Amino acid sequence: MAKRGEREEATGVSRPPAAGTYSDQRRMPSADCLPDNELAVQANTATTPMSPYYDPGRLSGEGSPLTMSPWNQTANSRFSKELWSRTDESTSQNALIGSLVREEGHIYSLAATGNLLYTGSESKNIRVWKNLQEFCGFKSNSGLVKAIIISGNKIFTGHQDGKIRVWKVNPKAPSVHKRAGTLPTLKDILKSSIKPSNYIEVRKNRSALWIKHSDAISALSLSHCKTLLYSASWDRSIKVWRISDKRCMESIPAHEDTVNSVVCGVDGLVFSGSADGTVKMWKRETPPTARSTKCTKHNMAQTLLKQESAVTALTLDASFSTLYCGSSDGLINFWDGNKNFAHGGVLKGHKLAVLCLAAAGTLVFSGSADKMICVWKKEGTIHTCVSMLTGHEGPVKCMAVEEDREAAARRGETRWVLYSGSLDKSVKVWSVADVGGGKNQVQQPYQRKFSDSDSVPFAAATDGSYSSSCRSSNRK
Repeated sequence: MAKRGEREEATGVSRPPAAGTYSDQRRMPSADCLPDNELAVQANTATTPMSPYYDPGRLSGEGSPLTMSPWNQTANSRFSKELWSRTDESTSQNALIGSLVREEGHIYSLAATGNLLYTGSESKNIRVWKNLQEFCGFKSNSGLVKAIIISGNKIFTGHQDGKIRVWKVNPKAPSVHKRAGTLPTLKDILKSSIKPSNYIEVRKNRSALWIKHSDAISALSLSHCKTLLYSASWDRSIKVWRISDKRCMESIPAHEDTVNSVVCGVDGLVFSGSADGTVKMWKRETPPTARSTKCTKHNMAQTLLKQESAVTALTLDASFSTLYCGSSDGLINFWDGNKNFAHGGVLKGHKLAVLCLAAAGTLVFSGSADKMICVWKKEGTIHTCVSMLTGHEGPVKCMAVEEDREAAARRGETRWVLYSGSLDKSVKVWSVADVGGGKNQVQQPYQRKFSDSDSVPFAAATDGSYSSSCRSSNRK
């Protein structure tokens, strides 16, 4: 019997044009932002939220109707509220800077680099914001945007149709993003399709080329050396791509259910989390080089976690020394890389499922279905929830974080700009200091510190993994 797996709820984040970008609802972005006809971005209210249960016979495009979503707000006019709002930035601690609201379908992904923010939606649009104002946009032919990752002047987007699309920024015209290819390439598909040995069974009585994902892409991650791209998919596999020639180097049958997250560490380590309740650590045998012609080989080094609840998110801290895992039961497990990734403890800060994680400096951020973002301060093996950021009216689905360089230059302090996308159809922008406290945040009345000896409801399994003693029948 098929397991119930995680199906991501549609992230209804909407974003506004900046003041002066549109004079009214009929005016469209200028043509220089939307080249090759592919980049014409228009509002699209069609939505396709995915079922929260795993079905091995389900096709990528199938799902429950939008009207069944408790967070459906399409009845509201896109002009019924202010599209861009800014709050006081003078606070010295944590504060909400403002909100980006633009109704064109749910938002599934965020990526930040420098002063640019990329947002992906189910309308197939990728919008680019610069200094919190709409800068430009581009659009894929098909497949809503589930993941975005940036590497130099290249942007990789993972889609519902199982494809990875590659975009390049024109150095002479930074607002122009041109399509630079698709993974896998058409040439590789045609070449591989000739040999029957290149086909693998992806579902009962259905086969596909091993170099292609047969279901939606859920996450993307770059190797530490920036030469390999890893893609996780609902088809239960992880694929490894060599960026230099867009070649699929390996397909890893990683889990028994949908793979919800993949992150790359140092020394060839890769971590994956799945709706089957496991976190696995993989070790790359062959160090990749740009000119390497050898196949990349990954072996499973260890199963770090086994539990009933679905694993929904993974992230590594800034030093790549601590791995964090969010689950549908609201808990966050972590492992200490300095101790061969021994289990370090469990962080309890949310009442509902943890849907996304991010890390920067000594801080770790967790976004949850309880509509809040918990800011954790890491000091050695001690984690303290220093504040809860409140303001979203729906589950927090995705996050991205960048250093606030202006604050560093102006005040000489370390601050972070945190972007959070929610099912309330907004992207909120936060200014976060290295310590908690301040405006638009709530201190937990049950604030606690966690160490490797505190609150660890896990028992070591025979294979070295940890098994949860807290069972949950609800898989996200």
